[in-house]
Amino acid sequence: MSNNNRNSSRIKPSETELKEKLVNLNRVAKVTKGGRTFSFAAIVVVGDSNGTIGHGLGKARDVSEAISKAVDDAKKNLIKVPLYKGTIPHEQKGKYGAGKVLIKPASDGTGVIAGGAMRAVFEMAGVQNVLAKSQGSSNPHNVVKATIDALSKLRSPLAIAKARNISMEKLFNG
Repeated sequence: MSNNNRNSSRIKPSETELKEKLVNLNRVAKVTKGGRTFSFAAIVVVGDSNGTIGHGLGKARDVSEAISKAVDDAKKNLIKVPLYKGTIPHEQKGKYGAGKVLIKPASDGTGVIAGGAMRAVFEMAGVQNVLAKSQGSSNPHNVVKATIDALSKLRSPLAIAKARNISMEKLFNG
C-alpha cells in the first residue's frame, strides 16, 4: 500500500523551483597498491519549501561532481507532503533500516525542533513548526530516508475529512 502511495504523489522536477541542501559529505578511501584513493559520497535533500521533497546520493572522485550527482538523483524521487498551517497534519512514525523517527505537529512559533539530518529535510519541505525525535541509528542516510518515509505516510486533513464524511471543522474540533 505505501509503495502505491509514493508513486501517486511523484512530481516532475521541471514543474517546481527546487532548492538544494547538502546533508552529509563523506570521504571514503580505497586502499590500492599505489596508496589510498579518495572519493566522496554526498547526501543531498532538494525541495521547494512548499511541500515537495526529495533526497539523493552521489558518489564521485571530487566533491562538486558528487554533489551534482546527488542533486540529479534527488530530483528523480520527489514526493509531495501535505502541509497544514505551516506544520504537518498529524503525528507519524517513519522507519528505514535501523533509523526510526517520530514527527509531531507543533503550534505556530515553535519552529523546527529536530536534529541535523531531519532539520534539513523539514526546511526543504517547507515545514515551519514541527517536533521531531530521531531514535535508533544516527546515520544520516537512514535518518533522511526514515524522515521522508514518515512524511510520505502523512495524509491531508481534507482527504481524512472526505473519507469520514465530516467537515474540516468537525475533524479538528472533534
